[in-house]
Amino acid sequence: MNYQERMIAVPDELNVFVRDYAPVGAVRGLPVICLHGLTRNSADFEVVAPRIAALGRRVLAVDVRGRGLSDRDPMPQRYVPPVYAADVVHVMNELGIDRAVFVGTSMGGLITMLVAMMAQARVAAVVLNDIGPVVNTSGLSRIATYVGKTPPQDGWAHLIALIKGTQGAAFPDADDAFWETMARRTGRELPDGRIAFDYDPAIAHIFEQPAAAAAPDLTPIFKMLDNAPLLVVHGVLSDILLPEGIAAMKALRPDLEVADVPRVGHAPTLEEPAAWDAMARFFSRVP
Repeated sequence: MNYQERMIAVPDELNVFVRDYAPVGAVRGLPVICLHGLTRNSADFEVVAPRIAALGRRVLAVDVRGRGLSDRDPMPQRYVPPVYAADVVHVMNELGIDRAVFVGTSMGGLITMLVAMMAQARVAAVVLNDIGPVVNTSGLSRIATYVGKTPPQDGWAHLIALIKGTQGAAFPDADDAFWETMARRTGRELPDGRIAFDYDPAIAHIFEQPAAAAAPDLTPIFKMLDNAPLLVVHGVLSDILLPEGIAAMKALRPDLEVADVPRVGHAPTLEEPAAWDAMARFFSRVP
């Protein structure tokens, strides 16, 4: 294990788990905070985080509340991005991090924007992974069809088949090893030997809200990133971030950098050469 495990108590008496990777060699930049997508956890960054640490940066990969090793919230109404963002700010405070570079995948990108809204000066630079101010409604609808609705499976093979069935279109060239890795990152074995997704099914509460059927207008919070260098990683096959979403961001941020990841949908793992090479260049020139 190449990271320290930290459990940070947040103000509403829950604990948030963080993988804390030390920089390799001399410190050569601000810490990097990695935030995963809706149903994922910090294991999504188990390859990318050490690569960033090797660039001389401390890396914090967070399990958002209700996921991974973080506590499940007894109040599902708190499974919303503003609460997640407040948790991230609290983690920063507890670990003595004044400013950081953020890497946010999907929901993690939304959380990043909200952190900037709460404390703009603390967001030094941003990588948004397949998310922007214009979100495709049909992609949200697809995600809503399965989040929180999957019972435990009778073995890893069943979970692998399930994940491949729901996400196969996003990774058409993936091999068996890819799907097993994805399953191991997103699943956990229960005491009875069955395999469940490693998140609280109650996170689906957000899709029960009246506004959930409409794509949210994220432009106001996206503008909170105006002072931060910004790289967008875009899965070319994505059903969440479409070309018009990229165009909307470029209209707001002419200096926007975009890394298109071919033959990948929502969301890139960030391990793809097109994604990682762009990120490495980005980290070489931001604080």
